[in-house]
Amino acid sequence: MPLESVKKPMLLVIDDDSIIADSLEYMLNDDYHIERAVDRQTSFDLLNQIAQSPTLALVDLGLPPDIHTPDEGMAVIGQIFRLYPSTRILVLSGQDSKQYKCQAMAAGAADFIEKPCDIAQIKARLMKQLKISGNELGVRSQLIGIVGSSEPIELLRMQIIQLASSPYPLLIEGESGSGKEVVARNLHFCSDRQNQLFLTLNCAAFNGELLESQLFGHIKGAFTGATEAKKGFFEEVGTGTLLLDEIADLPLGLQAKLLRVLEDGEYYRLGETQPRYATARVLAATNKDILTAIENGFFREDLYHRLSVLTIRVPNLRERGDDKFELLDYFKREVSDHVSTFHFNEATMKVWGEYAFLGNVRELRNIVIRLSAKYAGQPIKPEALKLEMTGIKKNLNKKTKDNWLRSSLNENGFQLDQMLKSVEKEWIEMAMADHNGNMSKVAEMLGINRTTLYGRMGKIDRKH
Repeated sequence: MPLESVKKPMLLVIDDDSIIADSLEYMLNDDYHIERAVDRQTSFDLLNQIAQSPTLALVDLGLPPDIHTPDEGMAVIGQIFRLYPSTRILVLSGQDSKQYKCQAMAAGAADFIEKPCDIAQIKARLMKQLKISGNELGVRSQLIGIVGSSEPIELLRMQIIQLASSPYPLLIEGESGSGKEVVARNLHFCSDRQNQLFLTLNCAAFNGELLESQLFGHIKGAFTGATEAKKGFFEEVGTGTLLLDEIADLPLGLQAKLLRVLEDGEYYRLGETQPRYATARVLAATNKDILTAIENGFFREDLYHRLSVLTIRVPNLRERGDDKFELLDYFKREVSDHVSTFHFNEATMKVWGEYAFLGNVRELRNIVIRLSAKYAGQPIKPEALKLEMTGIKKNLNKKTKDNWLRSSLNENGFQLDQMLKSVEKEWIEMAMADHNGNMSKVAEMLGINRTTLYGRMGKIDRKH
């Protein structure tokens, strides 16, 4: 039977030590409606019974049957966060290692209290989280650009609120155009660093020495063209937030230096021997599969583990159901200050609802801007909308490609090996042009290692 709704905030106490649990209930019963469980299974049963979202939860990490590892407690934290993401979870544990703290925060915990701990401190920490919980509605209203009502986007909102003020590095993963930088900005402006600087550095926009200078700064004469000393982003941002966008494109040499900053805060300006110390919170974003990059030798595994202490995955638009209609209205309002907005009839709205938006929110926004510029104040027919949808154009391009393949196959003297070598040469030359001859980036773009790339280029040169 569902538990009776009460006026006092609900506090879950998950601890197998009956003496501790009894003491907590006795001391906290006047302020909270307390529900108890002793292990993973009774916790899950309790979570399935309650009729409302618990306000707070105190969770011991060392639960039966294995009280000497944090696995059972971590599972309970994860389940609470999945079912009730607004619940503020506090860990109360004798397992006080830094690793466990980070792991608990990544699973959804908001605070970590080490045993033994006096009741006054527990009350104070609970009250702090209770106040935060009460302020969350106001914080949610401050989120900018997080539009939609789908379950994935609601979970994203809760993660932003939950993790905003954490001091740990955070990795933001998601497809191109899904809104990773928007998430990063909200993490900053919902945090206690909101009055400090927020800076973004695109790791794919610079190469080698220039990128190192952007990150860490340089002294006068450090390299050709360094006519004066310059601060880097770590120094400029101070105690604010630094977003390293396209982190998977960071060169391996700089990855080692970034790892050192994340581990002990230490870095050097280019050409300088005096260490400096970073105080910024580091966010990193990528649309690439970093685990694959690690397997191929393009990304350090130790750096990945430091960056992904906390992780947020931004859902793509295909997962978000009818959010595309809310986003349509949102971006129409955004451009309405400049032009009269267009409008859809029922048939056009159907096309909008069926379109996949492979370019995610960025593609959707660009379509709204183009339609506003071309059809200000006018109705949009389905045919006009389809002309703006690049995904539909890609399907047309596929038909063109298929026709070209069929035509080539039917040509007299067609030789598969010759055709493949010709295409390979064009792909390599295209990749070389895109990355200005940077062999590491060319190899990554082509999905091969540099040794293989050099070998294939040598074969091409010998054949031509």
